[in-house]
Amino acid sequence: MSLVLFAHSVFALPFAFIGFFLAVSTTDVEFRWSLLVLMLVCMVTARNAAMAFNRYLDRDIDALNPRTAVRDIPAGRVTPQQALRFTIVNCLIFVVATYFINPLCMALSPVALFVVLFYSYMKRISPLCHLVLGLGLGLAPVGAYMVVTGQFHIVPILYGLAVLTWVSGFDIIYALQDEEFDRAHGLNSIPANFGGAKALRISEILHVLSFILIVLPIFYIEVGLLYYLGVLFYGGLLVYQHRIVSLKDLSRVDKTFMTTNGVASVVFAIFYLLDLASGHWFF
Repeated sequence: MSLVLFAHSVFALPFAFIGFFLAVSTTDVEFRWSLLVLMLVCMVTARNAAMAFNRYLDRDIDALNPRTAVRDIPAGRVTPQQALRFTIVNCLIFVVATYFINPLCMALSPVALFVVLFYSYMKRISPLCHLVLGLGLGLAPVGAYMVVTGQFHIVPILYGLAVLTWVSGFDIIYALQDEEFDRAHGLNSIPANFGGAKALRISEILHVLSFILIVLPIFYIEVGLLYYLGVLFYGGLLVYQHRIVSLKDLSRVDKTFMTTNGVASVVFAIFYLLDLASGHWFF
């Protein structure tokens, strides 16, 4: 649980529920507990694999950084071999789970795994690493919709893009903590490559885009008052996290990264699902 930071599932998992119940409420496919369980298995195992592989690949870098030296592998609580085996097992479970869902999910399972695992290499290649992380989490609503329908649809794609820009934006804020370390060790991040001030502006732009993308589904699906309240809450927390972080004081970055963003995704999903439930009964 510590190795994969299981609590961080709070970022993408609520949007997976959004994609799943969007499909149930807007198509003729009936709700099935088996599909919901399989979707959750895919979410958990894909994320476990991504995080464990990241920790495995970054173990030497983490050992050099005082902020990350306390992580499980450099601290000796988990061996690199254990982390790699854990990654492989979770990848296998993920692929097997997609086999029992539908042919499209099975066919695309290697693509999904490639995206979430390739993120771990990106910091060595390009400052666009934050966008790749966002893309990995942005697959959640798209994949969950496909679990139910076996098809793509514009609305879950909009939610996926909203997650991509939202996660990328707050990951840039999080990376401010390692700006000097990354620059000194030749690692790519937007703060290390462009400086803290420009990084914050880029993060703000990404979060404006995320808010716009959260609004756009109202032109494709019927929504009620609760949805609009969820949108306002989501936007308010995006603004809040930028107000409490400055280059002169990064002490609140952890609070921004975990608490604010976790609350944003969970509360928005709750408002969304309550709005759906006000017009639909799933069970």
